[in-house]
Amino acid sequence: MERGRYGEFATLLAQRRIELEAALAAGDRRVEAIRSARSDTPADDEHDPEGSTLSGEWSAAIGLRDAAGQELAQIALAEARLDGGTYGVCEICGSEIPLERLRARPAAARCVRCASP
Repeated sequence: MERGRYGEFATLLAQRRIELEAALAAGDRRVEAIRSARSDTPADDEHDPEGSTLSGEWSAAIGLRDAAGQELAQIALAEARLDGGTYGVCEICGSEIPLERLRARPAAARCVRCASP
């Protein structure tokens, strides 16, 4: 990829980083709210007939928070590839990753062929 295009992707990565950091902070607040609610209820909330369980909410909140953290790590790796001049090159086959893929998934480290199972 031409270095002249790096600015476009640096911007996309920075925007996504901001979104993910906000999602991570919101996830942390949600987990803390659930933790607080759990301390105010009996330990066995699985048999509560009044809607969803705190355990289910806890699992969902942790899952969303962890997913945001993992994507944030991928963003950091993509930023390192930008700095190192290897951004846009498939880490498996060495071919150029199409711009359309990078615009859709700025942290992509593999071309579509190598990313497919």
